Order: sequence, then structure tokens, then C-alpha cells
Amino acid sequence: MAKPAFDILRALAIASQAVGLIAVITLETVMGDAARPWQGLTLGLMIAAALVLAVARTYRRNRQRKQSDRG
Repeated sequence: MAKPAFDILRALAIASQAVGLIAVITLETVMGDAARPWQGLTLGLMIAAALVLAVARTYRRNRQRKQSDRG
């Protein structure tokens, strides 16, 4: 079985979630209770990034499947 290639979209998903978690913790540390709205915005951006990357992965997988069916 061939070793899977590096998946840039998976790496971006992991990195975006890590950056979001760091931002949430930093906001809490710096701003205290005033950080709540900003943490909510950060969480929303994290979810949006995850959804965009999931759709991109699905699109890429389907495109590759169609190309392999043709060839």
C-alpha cells in the first residue's frame, strides 16, 4: 500500500483550530470577562474555517475520483 501524500487541507484545518484555541486562551488571559464576545467571534471563525476546508476536501476528492474514472 502506498504511503498517502501530505494533505495540505488537513494541515490547514489543524493549524486553524490550533490558532483559534490559542486566540481564545490569549483573549481570556488578557481581557478577562470582557473577552466573551471576541471569543464567540473566534469560535465562529473557527467553525467557518472548518466548514470551508471540509467542503474543499470533498470537492477535491470528488474531482480526483471523476478523473480516475475517466482514465
